[in-house]
Amino acid sequence: MVFSSIPFLFRFLPIFLILYFVVPKRARNLVLFLGSIVFYAWGEPVYIVLMLFSTLSDYVHGLLIARYRGKKPASCFLVSSIVINLGLLGFFKYSGLNLPLPIGISFYTFQTMSYTIDVYRGEVEAQRNILDFGVFVTMFPQLIAGPIVKYKTVAAELRERHASLEDMAAGACRFTIGLGKKVLLANNIGQLFTKAAEMPAENLSLLMAWMGIAAYAFQIYFDFSGYSDMAIGLGRILGFHFPENFHYPYMAVSVTDFWRRWHMSLSSWFREYVYIPLGGNRKGLCRQLVNILIVWSLTGIWHGAGWNFLLWGMWFALFLILEKIIWGKALACMPKAVGWIYTMAVVLVSWCFFSLEQTDKILLFLKSMFGFGGGGLANGEALYVLDNYRLLFVILAIAALPLGKKAVEWVRGKAEKDTKAGFVLTVCLDLAEKLFLAAVLLLSVANIVDASYNPFLYFRF
Repeated sequence: MVFSSIPFLFRFLPIFLILYFVVPKRARNLVLFLGSIVFYAWGEPVYIVLMLFSTLSDYVHGLLIARYRGKKPASCFLVSSIVINLGLLGFFKYSGLNLPLPIGISFYTFQTMSYTIDVYRGEVEAQRNILDFGVFVTMFPQLIAGPIVKYKTVAAELRERHASLEDMAAGACRFTIGLGKKVLLANNIGQLFTKAAEMPAENLSLLMAWMGIAAYAFQIYFDFSGYSDMAIGLGRILGFHFPENFHYPYMAVSVTDFWRRWHMSLSSWFREYVYIPLGGNRKGLCRQLVNILIVWSLTGIWHGAGWNFLLWGMWFALFLILEKIIWGKALACMPKAVGWIYTMAVVLVSWCFFSLEQTDKILLFLKSMFGFGGGGLANGEALYVLDNYRLLFVILAIAALPLGKKAVEWVRGKAEKDTKAGFVLTVCLDLAEKLFLAAVLLLSVANIVDASYNPFLYFRF
């Protein structure tokens, strides 16, 4: 079951929310846990056992680590927890047995690992209520594709939370925006990338290759950030406050800046549980560079077993290291436009490794992007595609920037300063926002009704 589907929007979600808010507060965790099990079982009934085993395993390990904290057995139980988690993840993702990948395993595995590590460090108390811990692991809003939520972020809200009408309204708005990103933007521009990826080598021109990879860049951003928006919105409706996962990454002016803005919960996880424990930047430059290589090797491998994902991780590691030791300071002194062009070039090339997987296809795309393909610089088909998609590209570019947010803030600022026209401005702005959200919701539902199954891109990780 995906968020952008009729069964979820008009069957599961209304029934779940009614039950969730009708029962007493003390029973809401039970409703959330059972609802999450039903949500997962809709598409992955076999792997419920695996998810419940992972939940029970880390619940028990957390208690044992807390009991022996500061003693040798605690370290043994921590290692045991990590080995079991990584063993399950590695078996299903990298064994080569062509087993169906349990949806969300990469995300909930990292969440449970962060819990046992934090208990070992003494940063959180072990959760003794197995139902509350089960909710943390299986919570359906962010179970499938994040954001990766650390236990310490939601520990208090697992015990006691309050969803005000303001929170519920804000959560519904955030969910609607995410739905629009996925259905109206990501799905539509994804058709162009599919066309470019399937094009014969002799027809793939430089223009078509760059349009295709730019289409994928927009598709994966609006697809993944759309899911994150929906997850954060649903969480807020239920009284949870999940961390942000994106912050306008295509505004980045360096590769370092890009990874402060893209998939922030994953970057934060690797920084806190791998990079810093390895020594971070505290043990000299050489050790820091080795740590960067390790982290980005693992980041690539986390996404999949293919060599393309490792190459993708190494590509980013290369530029992060170069910024660290060669041109990082010079880049900071240059006009931001220069940094942005450099960053987008690096990121767009990276999406070739990430999206195409097959080595021959990656090489074909890269050759075409740099003018060595069989289709020349621009052929009739590329120009026809550009004519059909140029308006959508403009919309995508605007939507990827904080222009709308800043415009709303500017109008609200003017309304606060102008006592006479302020009330009218505020009313008009509120009405415009409501009409916009209503239009996004109606158009999204209309598209969902006519569309076939369209899972989120990060479901495969």
